[in-house]
Amino acid sequence: METNKPLPVIGSLQTGIHIIETLIEQGQPLKFTEIQELTGITKSNLYKYLNTLTMLGLLYRDKKQGSFFLGSKLIEYGNAAIGSEDVISRVTPYLKDISRHTKLTVLLSVWTHDGPVIANIWSASYGLNIGAQIGAKLPLLSSSGKLIAAFQHSSDVFEWKTNELQKLTDDEKEQFEQELEIIRRTYFSYAVEPLVDHVSSFSVPILNYKKELVGAVTIVGFTQLIPETLDTTISQFVLKSTFELSESFGWH
Repeated sequence: METNKPLPVIGSLQTGIHIIETLIEQGQPLKFTEIQELTGITKSNLYKYLNTLTMLGLLYRDKKQGSFFLGSKLIEYGNAAIGSEDVISRVTPYLKDISRHTKLTVLLSVWTHDGPVIANIWSASYGLNIGAQIGAKLPLLSSSGKLIAAFQHSSDVFEWKTNELQKLTDDEKEQFEQELEIIRRTYFSYAVEPLVDHVSSFSVPILNYKKELVGAVTIVGFTQLIPETLDTTISQFVLKSTFELSESFGWH
């Protein structure tokens, strides 16, 4: 019987990255003694690691204060990663797989400066009028809109949400805010027939390493086919798929 053997790794590389991650976690420059205390690395070895990381541009040492900062090389690496981060092309294979598995239409929606829009659609094999197309804006009370209101915290989202809420009664606003709290806990948003009669949807988030919303994966279909809760095979499959997708954007 085969056993899962641990993959061979380079321990010194792990240690070097751990030093960088320590500075990231602390969110401020650190002195040698602070890094040594936080990492537990011996002084003689820590000198070597810090000298190497500084020489490579991964760290920068302020000679006056003696503190270590994250280096400019990390910014270069980060920009390169962001530049290759084509959200639509990365997400599309997942949309295709989810649609094939669920036999339902799947959307990718993303936030723009004045509201969420549909960025891509992978349709099921049968014809279905979902009431929208690529580039169409989605309302606050759609499952995508609720998800964005729950997870996106920028000023333009707040302004959009405030304007949309003016259309609701006080009781509806209170109910909506309570629903957002549930969405944040469950990573699941449901909306019954927000655009077209007899067509409902549920959405789950794609998150990045900052736990910020990259986009929403939305499942659309006839109301009787769309689950209202997480306690279904379809919901669990979609959530598992988007968690995997979020991990590719650095989410844990």
